Amino acid sequence: MSGKKLTLEIKNDPDFIELKRQKSAISLILTVIELVLYFGFIGLIAYNKPFLCTQISGAINIGIPLAVGTIFLSWILTGIYIWWANAKYDVLVKKVKDKVGGQ
Repeated sequence: MSGKKLTLEIKNDPDFIELKRQKSAISLILTVIELVLYFGFIGLIAYNKPFLCTQISGAINIGIPLAVGTIFLSWILTGIYIWWANAKYDVLVKKVKDKVGGQ
């Protein structure tokens, strides 16, 4: 089978189309959440420093747990993507490969 014909076969495969749709959806959702999280924190730094300086206990202010939380939630979002890729994406890729005789 020629490369061009194989490429068209893969592009028109319903499982490949579903694979692209799911990957785009999860990527968009996680990217938007990460951007809101990160730029929300940066926005607080830029526009509401007094809030971030509010003391919680001793030398700890609200900004410290929010910064740590931003980093922690970023790790969680990465973990969600890894879980999704292992559980869903890899399965669909294998299915498409098996259909077209890929390795």
